[in-house]
Amino acid sequence: MPILEAEVSIVPDNLLNGFAALHPERIWRALRTKSRQEKAVARALHSRDIPFFLPLLPKCRLVHGYKRPSLVPMFANYVFLFGTEEERVIALKTDRVVDVLADLDARPLVEDLRKIHLLINSGQPMTLESRLISGDNVRVMQGPLRGLEGVVLARRKKIKLLVAVNLLQQGASVEVDDFMVKKI
Repeated sequence: MPILEAEVSIVPDNLLNGFAALHPERIWRALRTKSRQEKAVARALHSRDIPFFLPLLPKCRLVHGYKRPSLVPMFANYVFLFGTEEERVIALKTDRVVDVLADLDARPLVEDLRKIHLLINSGQPMTLESRLISGDNVRVMQGPLRGLEGVVLARRKKIKLLVAVNLLQQGASVEVDDFMVKKI
């Protein structure tokens, strides 16, 4: 468990489950932040109740010979904002945002973010993947990730399921036993 209390990584809690349908005036944007400023941007958005998603993963780092648990952003330098034009300006005024990617195809983005959120909440050990790799498309047929679809990477005697967020050419992977997945 991290030394500090976990910060809020999604506002509101139902952001990826029906919230968007109730707010057609908002659009999805990917905020590209300055280096190591993702959490600061998320705190600024949270303090103003602006909807956002910052996927955070637990990670242990070795500091002076001691393991220090922490939560690190899954996608370095990115926070996902679901907001109005005024809220985009508020984010830019934090002086921690370098660029805003706007013309995002919302449906696939939200579906990918929902998968990422499910992976994080499953508690399964995950490995960050820096570049997407093509492979067999599969669906998890049993276990806590049942119904999740992704791309398979062969690793040793297990299969690693890669859930892709194509917008950023990054993704996350989780190890599942090969009997738990079915090729689609």
